[in-house]
Amino acid sequence: MTNKDLANLIFPNITKTIEDYEKIYPERNLPEGAMVTRFAPSPTGFVHMGSLLASFISSKAAKDTNGVFYLRIEDTDQKREVENGIEGIVADLKNFEINIDEGALSRTESIGNYGPYIQSERKEIYHAFIKHLLEIGMAYPCFCTEEHLDEIREMQEATKSRIGYYGRYAVCRNLKIDEAYNRIKNGEKFIIRLKSPGDFEKKIVVNDLVKGKIEFPENDLDIVIMKSDGLPTYHFAHLVDDHLMRTTHITRGDEWVSSLPIHIQLFQVFGFNPPKYAHLSPIMKQEGDTKRKLSKRKDPEAAMSYYTELGIPIKAVHLYLMTIANTNFEQWYDANKDKSIDDFKFDFKKISASGSLFDLEKLINISRNYISYLSAEEVYNNVLTWSKTYDLELYELLSKYKEYTINVFSIERYQKKPRKDYESWSSIKKNIWYMYDELFQNVDYDKGNITDKNEINNILSTYINSYYQESDDKDTWFSRIKELSTALGYCANMKEYKENPNNYKGSVADVSTVIRIALTSSTMTPDLYEIMKLLGADRVKSRILKFINA
Repeated sequence: MTNKDLANLIFPNITKTIEDYEKIYPERNLPEGAMVTRFAPSPTGFVHMGSLLASFISSKAAKDTNGVFYLRIEDTDQKREVENGIEGIVADLKNFEINIDEGALSRTESIGNYGPYIQSERKEIYHAFIKHLLEIGMAYPCFCTEEHLDEIREMQEATKSRIGYYGRYAVCRNLKIDEAYNRIKNGEKFIIRLKSPGDFEKKIVVNDLVKGKIEFPENDLDIVIMKSDGLPTYHFAHLVDDHLMRTTHITRGDEWVSSLPIHIQLFQVFGFNPPKYAHLSPIMKQEGDTKRKLSKRKDPEAAMSYYTELGIPIKAVHLYLMTIANTNFEQWYDANKDKSIDDFKFDFKKISASGSLFDLEKLINISRNYISYLSAEEVYNNVLTWSKTYDLELYELLSKYKEYTINVFSIERYQKKPRKDYESWSSIKKNIWYMYDELFQNVDYDKGNITDKNEINNILSTYINSYYQESDDKDTWFSRIKELSTALGYCANMKEYKENPNNYKGSVADVSTVIRIALTSSTMTPDLYEIMKLLGADRVKSRILKFINA
């Protein structure tokens, strides 16, 4: 009885060899230095901020080097899979414009020549690789029950030994082939383990792209490579897939650092060159005086749906992710305002090894700046799209008053320092609502410095009856406001007013604020002249009369 006989018993229908799969999935024809990267989530929930960062970095690295970025779904732990998990991941990536070159599009669709891109559909491939290890004596069936494994663990804990299946604790490692063969023939349940060639007393050194040089003991654990259901473990599937899909760089969370000895060993057992690894520290959150890992269970801002609903522009999210990804990006971006994120060259060496503190205020500030430099038409189109899902009232107004709304968004936009009132698409309504008569109902007016009702009414009546001319240009309009102020005992010159405030009822600013409140309800708005031009004479007069009567 030989190892080959045992392998054929376990995998009687596996006829393809590793060499066959090397031909089916040949080396990629890519330019020198091109990176092949991947995002390989499990379909167990939504894409969160940490996984979005990893996918963003992988996508950027591939794009910068004219390489390939692909999506692989790791569903070997099918008990944890959620309904429509794959479709949810694909949708999250698409919503945030993380574009794949290859990979799964749904449970039934994919693009690319290196698939299947869903691990549960690659079972036959894994079996060919496991069969090879059995044939060369580098893997073996294990019949240990959970109860027996628990006993081993308790024994190790009692003697303060390392926990794991190795050395004298690996009781199935040295089973004779005949015995293993007969136990399988008799229907006994089994898993398959790697026969580790490692020596725990020896060291391996890994040059991580983020952490730098890391030293580990060699792996000497006989890890499980195939479960009793025939599916491979994560570790083994990772080896086969990354080799055959020709992955060159792997970006993942640093919770996987401790697995490097296992993964490197698996590549060595097959004689394959391992990819380069970049382990990212977790994104942290400040909570009082302490920091903790941003949690997809505790923190709503960890979920990407949070930003979709809030209406943070996708490009603003990309800009924020790049500030986390590369420490030199902000300085570059400040010096290259005329360029886009595509012009920036990502560098693994510029990733902070200690991780980043999540800063929602910074993200919102980036969003505010980004929106301020969009054209009015771009703002309109984005808000229209967002509001169709999240604010139908606003959507109907935008649809009804397209050109008018674009003009509203144009106020103080096309200038050296554009206004930055809008931090997200959801914040826009509260900034422009007063420009629509449909919303300008049952208004709660702010209070300015002038509070006497008679004085307010006198200012507004005098302005409408004697000083308001719809055809005035901006300079003439402001001159009339100054004339009105002087006529009513207010100082028309702010410098003079600051020097002699007791000589006047108030300033021209106080007078213009009364008009501003009457027309918008607010003391703080964009340029009042531009607002009045858009409202038009009839609405200006109507709103002032409404305010006086109120």
